[in-house]
Amino acid sequence: MKAFVRANKGFLLFMLLFGVFRTAVADWNPIPSASMRPNLLEGDVVFVNRLAYNVKLPLTDLVIARTGEPQRGDVVTFSSPADGTRLIKRVLALPGDRVEMRNERLVINGVQSQYALEEVVQETTDEGRVMDALRMEEVVDGRRHRIQVLPQRMVMRDFGPVTVPQDAYLMLGDNRDNSADSRYIGFVPRHLLIGRAERILVSADYQGNWMPRTERFGQSLR
Repeated sequence: MKAFVRANKGFLLFMLLFGVFRTAVADWNPIPSASMRPNLLEGDVVFVNRLAYNVKLPLTDLVIARTGEPQRGDVVTFSSPADGTRLIKRVLALPGDRVEMRNERLVINGVQSQYALEEVVQETTDEGRVMDALRMEEVVDGRRHRIQVLPQRMVMRDFGPVTVPQDAYLMLGDNRDNSADSRYIGFVPRHLLIGRAERILVSADYQGNWMPRTERFGQSLR
């Protein structure tokens, strides 16, 4: 073992530094599910800035210093408070916000969000059902992004009103009717935030022989 370490110490040091970089500075996150459609697709790989909000002790959730505050509309990776699974969702409500959902419309601090239908497409769900998907622009507190709803699915479309606790956030998937988000796993404590997803690095069509989707390379997230 000692001989192996001496012969490969340069490579081992590189791997150690690379591991620290990935766990403390920057990372990439493959998208495994449809919960963020239409903005993120299965087969996308996104760049995650781990220093956007916190500096953490590598390989832990121990926050050493705060570097920024999550903003409404940020796309964030975090560890699920339910089971520790890494998830990616959008921040919709901040600490102290009073939030409710009525017929899938968000109301935050008494102000109803705005919605405009853009298109209707056909989507195949995880259960293999083909159904209409309504793609809409959602405007929350002046921040615009696209969402998708599946009216034929039986899901939670109403909740609250509830107040977001201090140092916690309400996260929702953009694919509102196909997302295990804060409606099911609860508010996400700040120390479980991993980082802000900033852009798509690469993308491949997992249903089409993994052919590259070059038009998505480098695409920024909003």
